[in-house]
Amino acid sequence: MTRSIPSALCAFAFLGLAVSACSPTVATRGNLTDPDRLAEIKAGQSRREDVAGVLGTPTSAGTFDPNVWYYIGQKTEKVAFFRPEVVERRVVIVHFDDAGVVQEIKQLDANDGQDIEMVDRTTPTAGRELGFLEQMLGNVGRFSAKDGKNRGPGR
Repeated sequence: MTRSIPSALCAFAFLGLAVSACSPTVATRGNLTDPDRLAEIKAGQSRREDVAGVLGTPTSAGTFDPNVWYYIGQKTEKVAFFRPEVVERRVVIVHFDDAGVVQEIKQLDANDGQDIEMVDRTTPTAGRELGFLEQMLGNVGRFSAKDGKNRGPGR
């Protein structure tokens, strides 16, 4: 009877480790804005300094229009060795007028995104392609006896 208690404890410990290994790893990247804090910003009232104070510095400013700020963030979950899954993605776009007053606040989520198909083309290079054996044995026979004749230790 005393022998079964330690083995039961070991089984429960192993089961606990196995279950905890399968729990997802959550990662938040970027500036995932809090909806409550975003509600504090009012179009026509809040200024650039107010937005920076409430939401922090933007992830990016507009390339062609510095009066546009972007707050980009996402939360992912990864289980074991599988690919991370996007749980939440949010982009907040804040438009300012020339005086620095908020004109418009726009929110985008993962549903507003577009899937982009990757192109599998390769860029051709000059020369010929070497096979595995050609690469491994490529230098065999390229050196003549006179190349190694004048070389000694330390030369």
